[in-house]
Amino acid sequence: MAETPELSIVIPAYNESGRLPSTLSVLKPYLNALGRSWELIIVNDGSTDATLELIRAEESLDSGHVRGVDLQPNGGKGLAVAAGVAASRGSLVLISDADFSTPIDEWPKLEKAIEDGYEVAIGSRAKRGAQVELSQPFHRVLMGKIFNLIVQVVVLPGFWDTQCGFKLWKGGVAREIFKAMKLRGNVAFDVEVLYRARKRGYRIAEVPVRWFDSIPSRISPLQHSAEALVDIAKIRFLK
Repeated sequence: MAETPELSIVIPAYNESGRLPSTLSVLKPYLNALGRSWELIIVNDGSTDATLELIRAEESLDSGHVRGVDLQPNGGKGLAVAAGVAASRGSLVLISDADFSTPIDEWPKLEKAIEDGYEVAIGSRAKRGAQVELSQPFHRVLMGKIFNLIVQVVVLPGFWDTQCGFKLWKGGVAREIFKAMKLRGNVAFDVEVLYRARKRGYRIAEVPVRWFDSIPSRISPLQHSAEALVDIAKIRFLK
């Protein structure tokens, strides 16, 4: 494995034994065909199924590219992503959900934004030009719109979608910002890291991408809505 790969891909995984094999069967051939150095960091977030065993098996098969990080117990998506970013070495860091709701072949759109001078490029399901091929249920769409409106009013005006799990960072910027992250839950950590990046003067591009809903979702909107609203209020006072 190159000391400084061109691209690190960070995937948080909680009880993903059913989806990881199909994800990796698409992801690894795509990365190999790029002709660029890469590493894949899969973070097991206290899974209770065979996720960790799958990660360890993949490490054994492809130790030149794949590394696993094991977090025990389950700490939430934010903690898992932060651990993966901390372990990364790439000049660019791509964060993606394990189900690849945004297909991996959308990442060049984000890289183009980085090449154009942005430090962060976030995939968007809401910006004009996005292609939502399989929509979420109506109640999730509605709650997402309400959440985004609150985010825009309180902390991040100008962004249409902070919650798409497909984001590309300059590596050094990602490691700097995620090291400073305080919120480690499932939802508001995305808002916090973007808020911190903007506050430190880093430029953020919102890029329309192709996206499809993955069923079932790991996050209950009702379960996490109160937590997220409290966390958003906290973000304004973070240092």
